[in-house]
Amino acid sequence: MSSKERPTLGGTRIKTRKRNIAAPLDPASFADAVVQIYLDNAGDLELVAKSIEASDLDFSRYGDTFFEVAFTGGRTQPGTTKPDEGERHPYSIIECEPKRELILPSVIYIQKILRRRPFLIKNLENVMRRFLQSLELFEENERKKLAIFTALAFSQKLSGLPPETVFQPMLKDNLVSKGLVLSFLTDFFKEYLIDNSLDDLIAILKRGKVEENLLDFFPINKRSAEAFSEHFTKEGLVALVEYNEKKVSEVKLREMKSTLTTQIAEAADIAEVIESAKQQVKDAKLLDTEVVRMLWDVIMDAVQWSGKNQQQNANSALRQVKTWAGLLNAFCTSGKLQLELMYQVQTQCYEDTKLMKLFPELVRSLYDKDVLDEDTIHRWFRRGSNTKGRQTFVKALEPFVKWLEEAEEED
Repeated sequence: MSSKERPTLGGTRIKTRKRNIAAPLDPASFADAVVQIYLDNAGDLELVAKSIEASDLDFSRYGDTFFEVAFTGGRTQPGTTKPDEGERHPYSIIECEPKRELILPSVIYIQKILRRRPFLIKNLENVMRRFLQSLELFEENERKKLAIFTALAFSQKLSGLPPETVFQPMLKDNLVSKGLVLSFLTDFFKEYLIDNSLDDLIAILKRGKVEENLLDFFPINKRSAEAFSEHFTKEGLVALVEYNEKKVSEVKLREMKSTLTTQIAEAADIAEVIESAKQQVKDAKLLDTEVVRMLWDVIMDAVQWSGKNQQQNANSALRQVKTWAGLLNAFCTSGKLQLELMYQVQTQCYEDTKLMKLFPELVRSLYDKDVLDEDTIHRWFRRGSNTKGRQTFVKALEPFVKWLEEAEEED
């Protein structure tokens, strides 16, 4: 074998797989580069957005870092909101004054960035969640700025900021107990309601799954309807107080309805039912008109309907009214409340076909049991304001009204 020839191994050549070598993470350099863009453009967000668009920075890898720079002026230490080493700029949301006209440009700027780079939506959510879970690390003035930013973000329908991202992270015992969450929400509500209606706010709270439990944001020793009303009335949010009172009333009314349904189904002693109902009304401070409407519904819901047999249905309904007339009488204590009951009877008879022809008999039964008096019936007959089936019911009740007038003349 010639000395120039080299021996070779026989058999199959084995190819070695090249290893994928990942570039090391370097969020510090990325943050410094973004900070420099802010500094080069003297904080002009229009120019900053254009420079960012023209840059070749790896936003897909350092999205969280980008929003840290936008909010705090630089990179924050991992897992905290504390500033990390590196360059910083003075044009961040946290550094400006807590005024909507100064924070709104940042909201619009971030919206532009997200439209061009929609993959950053999740990063915005991550950073906001982390900041809101760490409210105690911010100064009071800084928390106010975050609240204003959040309110403006919802007003502008900023992408990547669903309500659950805002409200759920704050439900931490230490944040709630210190009153930080209540303070944040108060600033948020006040700012949001400048441009939006209460219905818009309620829609956001529903999406955030907190509309039913706003008291959970109060420190545990202030978790009462009275504290809620006092706090938000003082802050000028009377509409929110009225809405919450209505919601609380609805819950209490449902609870009372459930109790009465059980008592009627079990044929409880009427005196005990009346006493229990009056106590519930007193404790919950329920409106008399709502109670009267609910009582009628409960009584009629307990009727044992028998399919299409109209006579049996009529007998069952009238029997139920006569049995529980005392309960209605205990709460229909004025002409106004009696008229409210008549309107409720009218509405149900209009909406339920099997009761349509029963209206005059129900009114007659309520009159016989002293639940309705003549003046109330005459008032409804002559100028009642409920239009549902009114012409039909007026005509049906005409013989009874005529009988009342003749009886009155004889007396």
